[in-house]
Amino acid sequence: MKRRSLMTTVAALAVVMGSLGAASAQDIIKFGAAAPKTGPLAGGADVTHWPAVRLWVHQTNEAGGLQLADGPALIELIEYDDQTNPQQAIQAAQRLATQDRVDFMVAPYSTGLNLAAAPIFSQLGYPQITGTNVTNQQPELSAQFPGMFFVLGRTGVMAEDTAQVLVDLRESGDIGNRVALVNVADAFGIEMAGISRAVLEDNGFEIVYQTSYPLGTQDIAPIIDGAKAANPDAFIAWSYPGDTFALTDQSIVQDFSPSVFFTAVATAFPSYYGRFGQQAEGVMGMGGVNPDDPAFAAFAAAHQDLNGQGPDFWASASTYATLEILGQAIEATGSKDRAVVMEYLQDNSNTYETVLGPVQFNDMNDNERYWTVGQWQDGVFRGVAARGRDGVSDVILKDGWD
Repeated sequence: MKRRSLMTTVAALAVVMGSLGAASAQDIIKFGAAAPKTGPLAGGADVTHWPAVRLWVHQTNEAGGLQLADGPALIELIEYDDQTNPQQAIQAAQRLATQDRVDFMVAPYSTGLNLAAAPIFSQLGYPQITGTNVTNQQPELSAQFPGMFFVLGRTGVMAEDTAQVLVDLRESGDIGNRVALVNVADAFGIEMAGISRAVLEDNGFEIVYQTSYPLGTQDIAPIIDGAKAANPDAFIAWSYPGDTFALTDQSIVQDFSPSVFFTAVATAFPSYYGRFGQQAEGVMGMGGVNPDDPAFAAFAAAHQDLNGQGPDFWASASTYATLEILGQAIEATGSKDRAVVMEYLQDNSNTYETVLGPVQFNDMNDNERYWTVGQWQDGVFRGVAARGRDGVSDVILKDGWD
């Protein structure tokens, strides 16, 4: 890992020097962030993680910084590349804490890297408010790591809502019972596939094909060969960005077009529609948003202005919300003392106003207020299933790749 590879203050220092004049040491609050800039998940982090983090830092500094008891503090952001490597994620967190002495850390990107870094966050006393961590083990993890919080949702709920979409389509006579199920073989994919299979079978579906593949797999053709040969009504892939694109590409090449085509992480990326255009219409995946919500629209416009690209239609807003929550906790306590801020976060009576709407934790979880299934409809990835969110759209049936 290169020291402070592409260390970015995202206007923090520019604002310090340009807008408010040279700031003294006590006027700075240091945030550290480690996430992929290289490795298999770099593309996903470049869409979902880094732009949202930089936007929050930029907007906070433009507004004068975080308001502490002894005055405003501008944010200095220190970044590291964890190379999509759990050990590097751990080492980066240690370096940020012990060498850079950051006041707070941004949670890593992805379920696996969050789980890898959780012990070091906990050991060093840093809140870990996760925006890209989907797991059914939230209660156990919250008990083991009392500073770990969850905004994005649970795997069980994602699997249940995906199955319910299929149930509704089956009851309306649009699909049958046959499902092909594939997954990336990491913590996220393995857990999702296991829960998904159980939920689907409980709802009367037949799993006619199932396989997994290593993270970073290049040759996707055999997977689609197997799925197509099984002649499923629905194809569900618990995938990460690289394979989400590759699975779609290969399905188009092989003319594999079941009535339901579902890929997971990155289906919500604007670049997914940019790549596949009209062929993406009807594709389903994890997440979604209500694009008509004014808060999301304002977030998307600011994201585009600063980063030159729009957010994704799922976890970009969740990532941004985690920093809104942390910032509000810091300002509510008026303190950089992590123990004080942690105690505030652990108080379930506190509510945070975020781009997602109000968030109130219940034993570190956000009371099941999140999007679960989205679908590309008229060039927008709209939420078609959610828990506690307004603006859910009706599902449409996919009609080939034409």
